[in-house]
Amino acid sequence: MILICLWLLCLSVSKVFQEVQPAKLHVEVPENYGGNFPLYLSKLPLPHEKAEGQIVLLGDSGMTVEDPFAVDPDSGFLVATRALDREEKAEYRLQVSLESEDGRVLWGPQPVIVHVKDENDQIPQFSQAIYIAQLSQGTRPGIPFLFLEASDGDAPGTANSDLRFHILSQSPAQPVPEMFQLEPRLGALALSPGGSTSLVHALKGPYKLLVQVKDMGDQTLGNQATATVEISIVDNTWVPLEPVHLAENLKVVYPHRIAQVHWSGSNAHYHLESQPPGPFDVDTDGKLYVTMELDREAQAEYLLQVRAQNPHGDNYAEPLELQVVVMDENDNAPVCLPRDPSISIPELSPPGTAVTTVLAEDADAPGSPNSHIVYRLLSPETEEGAEGRAFELDPITGSVTLGTVPLRAGQNILLQVLAIDLAGAEGGLSSTCEVAVMITDTNDHAPEFSTSQVGPISLPENAKPGTLVTTLMATDADLEPAFRLMDFSIEAGDPEGIFDLAWEPDSDRVQLRLHKNLSYEAAPHHEVVVVVQNVEELLGPGPGPGSTATVTVLVERVVPPLKLDQESYEASVPVSTPAGSFLLTIQPSNPMRSLRFSLVNDSEGWLCIKEVSGEVHTAQSLQGARPGDTYTVLVEAQDTDEPGLSTSATLVVHFLKAPPAPALALAPVPTRHLCTPRQDYGVVISGPSEDPDLTSGDGLYNFALGPNPTVQRDWRLQPINDSHAYLTLALHWVEPGEYMVPVVVHHDARMWQLLVRVIVCRCNVEGQCMRKVGRMKGMPTKLSAVGILVGTLAAIGFFLILIFTHLAMARKKDLDQPADSMPLKTAV
Repeated sequence: MILICLWLLCLSVSKVFQEVQPAKLHVEVPENYGGNFPLYLSKLPLPHEKAEGQIVLLGDSGMTVEDPFAVDPDSGFLVATRALDREEKAEYRLQVSLESEDGRVLWGPQPVIVHVKDENDQIPQFSQAIYIAQLSQGTRPGIPFLFLEASDGDAPGTANSDLRFHILSQSPAQPVPEMFQLEPRLGALALSPGGSTSLVHALKGPYKLLVQVKDMGDQTLGNQATATVEISIVDNTWVPLEPVHLAENLKVVYPHRIAQVHWSGSNAHYHLESQPPGPFDVDTDGKLYVTMELDREAQAEYLLQVRAQNPHGDNYAEPLELQVVVMDENDNAPVCLPRDPSISIPELSPPGTAVTTVLAEDADAPGSPNSHIVYRLLSPETEEGAEGRAFELDPITGSVTLGTVPLRAGQNILLQVLAIDLAGAEGGLSSTCEVAVMITDTNDHAPEFSTSQVGPISLPENAKPGTLVTTLMATDADLEPAFRLMDFSIEAGDPEGIFDLAWEPDSDRVQLRLHKNLSYEAAPHHEVVVVVQNVEELLGPGPGPGSTATVTVLVERVVPPLKLDQESYEASVPVSTPAGSFLLTIQPSNPMRSLRFSLVNDSEGWLCIKEVSGEVHTAQSLQGARPGDTYTVLVEAQDTDEPGLSTSATLVVHFLKAPPAPALALAPVPTRHLCTPRQDYGVVISGPSEDPDLTSGDGLYNFALGPNPTVQRDWRLQPINDSHAYLTLALHWVEPGEYMVPVVVHHDARMWQLLVRVIVCRCNVEGQCMRKVGRMKGMPTKLSAVGILVGTLAAIGFFLILIFTHLAMARKKDLDQPADSMPLKTAV
């Protein structure tokens, strides 16, 4: 148990050590330390429990470090065991950890970075002991022509390696002792401003310069080294160049040399620029080349600039310019300028009218014969026998005008014009320019009818409005659809507007139609004059006779045949039908016609027909008729306006068995009141009865007055609908009184009679009957009223006698009593 606790304690301690990871520790050691060793550098942050473990120091490779570093186990200091050289190694990366005997890490690892601090122990070195250079006259002052190079092994970026260059001496010192200047930091050797001015008087022999390089920057102390620079003065060969003329499309081997430049000084690099950019190049020897064929039409001139530069890109002198001129040759044919695909010229345009101008361009040199263009008309060619041309062409300007030969509308002509350079001389290049010319139409033709006289056309007078009379067709010789649009109108022969025209907006046909009804009596014939004209304004001569068409229309008189609404009629009546019963009505098919009706073959005289209305009634009782028999008569109808027109139809009457007695019973009708003299209202009679036997079935209810002549004289019965009729007075005055009006009702082969009780009375202003007041039931007569009054008075007198007698007897009784029996009165 104790062992387990110790193990857990160690584990927790090791976890605490592992969790606390210190940051990197930076330590600096001086280079070439000359003191005693070991040199204590820095105390390590070891834990207090370090006695329980072993301190391990690891190097960059992860191996145990024994030299030149160690850790003092007693003090925990990191120590150096020997002197360090920065040039040998400038930095050491170490790791310090505390480990147990079994190799477990109890603390760490702690990173430690050891920097070796540099000291100025290295001497600068020139890259060459002797530098040789050539200086060309004309070199600009301040432009380096030689760069001195030196190195220092000390730490870069520190004062120990900060180098400065100086000129110690110049030999010879003529013409000025300071002909050269040396940039201290870069070591760039150049002419001084004074030396540049005196360079023309300089000696031809070489100049020798003793130069020095020193570290520690601008400080007085520092390590130093020297070198010699020999400079030769040479003549200036950087001279202007003459222009170069190159033929375009030159057939040579490329690149082709065109010029050369030379900088006599040393360390010269050549750079070429072209404006605009072109196919030119320069090599290291200063030779200029064109690398491909030139096209004058693409670029006629180039300006080249050549620069002589030092290795840092500085120009020794001003750049040289070379003008390259590209010489022209006739290598471009004329090109027709773009224009509209087609040109429209109205027909009948006069000669000399401008059509177009053909223009071509030549890319060769302007003003030279290579770009001098002339024009020649190729087509259309002049027709044989023609005295002129349809088109004329100016060979210099390319202007095309109309000739003397007239052109027709609708022609599409392709003008072909040849454009030739070299002013048309032999060997010139050419192109063909094409221009499409369309001869457009003008509205110079008036429309004309194909026929100027139409008819006569016969139409019945009952022809309906909208009936087509005829179709007229017109033509127009113009080609343009807008010029063929026509407008039609009736010019004469139709003052009443009986006719009308109908046509589509873009049609060449017009329809003459009826607009109103024809009348033979009003006009037996018509001559309608129709005119056609263009919608657009007409140019040239006006409309001729062909623009008018006359249509003759004859009106045929039509008398429509006389027809009844049915070809035959049938009616079914019981044999018990009384006289005057309504059967049916005969009507014409055209209700506007007036007819007179009559019956033929009514051998029994059972029927009668009203001459004007066509109502058929029973004329008398149907005595002798048997159920199941039929009775046929002929109904004739004659037109009152046209007596010669008549028609007929058969009327077949079917006799039915008399309906049962309930069907003939009188149906009760409530009492109604009507005013006399007659006013504007009557009595509504309802067909349906409360008896289901009488109301069964569907169909029309027919009402008729009873056969009594007096009833038919005094009363009128008018149907309201299929089930009701309206009973009114027929006379203006009917004697007031109570009337029982018989009404016969027919429905589905059944018949019954209604007795309508109507009280005719004189009416007040409000339309209410005025009645005489009779004796009211229960009201007393005059004699009984007098008897009642006398009896009432006698009873009142009898009661008075009784009262007074009673009072008298009571007083007497009071007088007969003793005096002391009378009550005493109360004193007030």
